[in-house]
Amino acid sequence: MVVPTLISIVDDDQSVREGLHRLLSSVGFAVNTFASADEYLCSDRARSADCLLLDIRMPGKGGIELHRQMAANHSEIPVIFITAHEEETARLQALQGDARTVLIKPFSEEALLNAINQVLSAKSDRTEEAF
Repeated sequence: MVVPTLISIVDDDQSVREGLHRLLSSVGFAVNTFASADEYLCSDRARSADCLLLDIRMPGKGGIELHRQMAANHSEIPVIFITAHEEETARLQALQGDARTVLIKPFSEEALLNAINQVLSAKSDRTEEAF
């Protein structure tokens, strides 16, 4: 039995979470959604994701802060940041870690799926190199 790739989405905007869930489910991904960084961190499903779509700006703990916390805990989940704010400073902060890309909302389905496929391919390459 093939286990589908799990994408976790952390975004405070419910319509974004729902739209991304529908899109990613329609192309065969398993999807978990979380309304906040704290909800994600408290979930028993948080560490099982193959890729994380992470909003940069959220009330409370933002995406960059969550990403730094994950890195400090040696998380190897690849991160794609998403944001509605085209701030160069935030983009650079997001990319200082091991985040692969920052997508500016509204982004195309194609741009998102390409970014996901790139990070999953890079993750697969790193896993194969370990063996």
